[in-house]
Amino acid sequence: MPQLEEESFFEKERDKLSREITSGFEDLLSTTNGLNRKLEEVLGMTREYETVAALWRCFNDLMKLSDLPEGNTTIEEKPPGLPGTGGHVIK
Repeated sequence: MPQLEEESFFEKERDKLSREITSGFEDLLSTTNGLNRKLEEVLGMTREYETVAALWRCFNDLMKLSDLPEGNTTIEEKPPGLPGTGGHVIK
């Protein structure tokens, strides 16, 4: 009959460390997936803000055109004003 050998100290420690490493990788994978979801949310919000900004830009351009004399459809470019004076435009 073959005799069953008891695991040596080395094999027990190796198995224990392997389980710890596996658990650590699972935690890392879970955390990385969470980070990826958050990054996708941030990128989605950025795209939404770009859409809203484009809408307001169109509204602003229409308002500028409504202030022009009849028959004139071009907007003169003004030099940028100083911040805090109302003439500064951020693009």
